[in-house]
Amino acid sequence: MKACISGTGSYAPVKILTNADLEQMVATSDEWIRERTGIRERRLAATGEACSDLAVQAGKRALASAGLMATDLDMILVATCTGDYPLPATACLVQHQLGATKAAACDLSAACCGFVYALSIADAYVKSGMQHVLVIGAEVMSAITDWTDRNTCVLFGDGAGAVVVSASDGERGILSTQLRSDGTLCELIMVPGGGSRMPLSEKVVEERLQYIKMKGNETFKVAVRTLEEIARTTLSANNLRVEDVDLYVPHQANIRILKAVIERLGLPVEKVLLNVDRYGNTSAASIPIALDEAVREGRVKAGSLVMLGAFGAGLTWASAVIRW
Repeated sequence: MKACISGTGSYAPVKILTNADLEQMVATSDEWIRERTGIRERRLAATGEACSDLAVQAGKRALASAGLMATDLDMILVATCTGDYPLPATACLVQHQLGATKAAACDLSAACCGFVYALSIADAYVKSGMQHVLVIGAEVMSAITDWTDRNTCVLFGDGAGAVVVSASDGERGILSTQLRSDGTLCELIMVPGGGSRMPLSEKVVEERLQYIKMKGNETFKVAVRTLEEIARTTLSANNLRVEDVDLYVPHQANIRILKAVIERLGLPVEKVLLNVDRYGNTSAASIPIALDEAVREGRVKAGSLVMLGAFGAGLTWASAVIRW
């Protein structure tokens, strides 16, 4: 029994924040942002629009794509680091709103790698007997973004993407996933305040420690190295070559990182899904949004070999190879 992706869906909030808008907020420029990140605009959740709200919309679209009802689901996994509450799990809120009455539900936190990590778990559960698992990557990164920090506020956006992972006895499906982590690099990307290590306090708020902090230069080097390494490892594990890949869907973090990775892999840009210019970095939502876009645009067809690749806070990095 294989686990295949039977449906995809995504949702982006209506509000668009352009680089020109950011020029009015912090000392930056459209040219500087585009040159260093490739981002032109990003989406922001509306006031009162929470992570579960985005996730539900993406989940509904994935279910419709798969031709399934919410009651068909055995499990819902939500990959996020910006859930509605510290508890309960955002996935439980999604389960209720969808009406997935027989589905187990839980969250997974691996930052930008969250979706691929959750996909790996769904793959294992389907192979062990489940029929349908809804995997959602959803983030409201604007909630943990310091809009006075010009080095980070230009990077992030909000959104959600989802896939339904279903049992199949055919040749198509998830061939393998590879997951890695290195906690010694945890300080490269982190939100220092607000957890049990440094609970929310007047000092945390004054020093703006409840927002994401990132060491950009160090992160860039690690990201390029790990994305290339995990891609080659995943292909090798399946006796595949880079030339066999029909479409590479990487985490949409920064265009310079992505260009460096695809150059080192020797992949032509025509085989890479790039949409960072329109969404920015949506963390765990990044890959499923891009994957849904690829499906809707007809860039993925029956038999296509699709490779996913992500890196994120932790540090974590991960990859998957899928025969569509």
